[in-house]
Amino acid sequence: MGRRRDTIVARAARGAAAGCAALAVTVVMTWPLAAGLGRLGRTVPGDGLHSIWNVAWVARAIVADPIHLFDANIFYPHRATLAYSESNLGAGVLSAPVWWLTRNAYATHNWALLLGFATCVLATWLLARHLSGDGLAAAPAAVLFAFAPYFFSHTPHIQLLMAGGIPLSMLMLHRLADAPTPRAGVALGIALAVQALSCAYYGIFAGLMVGYAAIFLATSRRLWTREYWIAIAIAAAIAALCVLPFFAPYLEMQREQGFRRTLDDSFRYSANIASYLASSAHAHDWLLDLVRRSRLERWREVLFPGLMVTLCGVGGFILAARGGRAPGRARETAWLYASLGAIAFWASFGPSAGLYTLLFRAIPLFSFLRAPARFGMIVAFALAVLSSFAIAALFRHVQSRLRPVLAVALTGFAMLELNLVPFPWDRALPIPQPYYVLARLPRGPVAEFPFYGGRVAYHLHTQYMVYSTAHWQPLLNGYSDHFPQDFREAAVILDGFPSEDGFAVLRRARVRYVTVHWDMFGPRRDEIRRRLKPYETYLRPLAEDSTMTLFEVVGFP
Repeated sequence: MGRRRDTIVARAARGAAAGCAALAVTVVMTWPLAAGLGRLGRTVPGDGLHSIWNVAWVARAIVADPIHLFDANIFYPHRATLAYSESNLGAGVLSAPVWWLTRNAYATHNWALLLGFATCVLATWLLARHLSGDGLAAAPAAVLFAFAPYFFSHTPHIQLLMAGGIPLSMLMLHRLADAPTPRAGVALGIALAVQALSCAYYGIFAGLMVGYAAIFLATSRRLWTREYWIAIAIAAAIAALCVLPFFAPYLEMQREQGFRRTLDDSFRYSANIASYLASSAHAHDWLLDLVRRSRLERWREVLFPGLMVTLCGVGGFILAARGGRAPGRARETAWLYASLGAIAFWASFGPSAGLYTLLFRAIPLFSFLRAPARFGMIVAFALAVLSSFAIAALFRHVQSRLRPVLAVALTGFAMLELNLVPFPWDRALPIPQPYYVLARLPRGPVAEFPFYGGRVAYHLHTQYMVYSTAHWQPLLNGYSDHFPQDFREAAVILDGFPSEDGFAVLRRARVRYVTVHWDMFGPRRDEIRRRLKPYETYLRPLAEDSTMTLFEVVGFP
């Protein structure tokens, strides 16, 4: 019993050390974010501000009001508006302690971002160590995937940084294949559910990868046994049971509002050749310049995996596919991940390449997707896993005392190639003082002006959404992947506020508070002040600063 306890303690200590190392690498690669956790971020209006609001909403609601988690405070009076885009439940849960400690939406979001990268490093390291049999060789492989240029290009999209569930799901599948038990099935099901609740895209990717790999391994090892398929069935059932309650609002929204992606939608978001040559890393500037000067169509996604991972991945495949001194089932692993990468590469080119069309028509969940290019991240993942075999082979020719030094050097080289330090984070938007007054007032719908009515300007509503993290009152404003039809119609009218028709819209929505951001009107601010004078009797000023005024609506024309 004592020896077993010592083993558990030792494993926990190694796990904690690995987790701290992953977080330390993340801090370096995203610097200076950790130094400005509550005042930096991707704050350009649009997806970046939407992510900040989204994570803060989930982090707060999951504790304060979990029953109404999906009833986010946008697009009033609509309900279940969190389902209008990715819910980001995983990021919100991870960062909930930070929200309740700081009440700072930026710190909350940035903590989730750091953990997204760090958990991806850790999970990829665990998988690569399991497959290559070498923990030191797994370290550079983990960095090569977790900090691929693709991820850095999506820092405004928190859900696309939550990729740790993909390597974790594959690790659980390999363990299940090694020892098919109900317990292994439960572990795989939980891993799949965690990924699905962290990012719907990656949840679907992980499910497809695990399904393909389960058949591949069953064929390779002749695992057509009752125990194996019972464990797989348990995994599928656990994943479905965990995800379905949180997926139901999306099904309801699709049924009620007709939200559905089409194949035509996906053409714009499909990869092209230039996508696999595009990178944001400093070390790849020359490649990006080459693409710009070429006659290639502009890239639609950033999918260049990196030079080191490409060379090591191809080398690892060749070495492992040959067998030789490679550990265990290396040949099987090589072909599994090479084929996964090839299939993902094919699918990333979207409907024009054929495979994505087949998947879209065969799998109902694809009606929620529109970006085939994101399959390209699986190419980087497959190369990273295969690279651990090449690095492990190199280590076998090095004295054991020198291996840690070489592992640190290769990890450092991987970080150097992929780095974007110092990352160009933006300064947080300061929250105007009137919002703190609004936080203390009775609950009531809020309309914020200017109310951007043109589709191309909808993303500017995300400023108000981030400001709402100071008060959480329901907003007539909103921004998401889906826009209700009545919002589109009202936005056109409210874009001309103040007006008789605009007040009629506010009356129908029973708006109680109005904010006017004079600074956002720019040169039109004096005009707006003049036009607002005839309506002053209906608006009682509650608070103001140099940029805005908060009014209470006391009547309607």
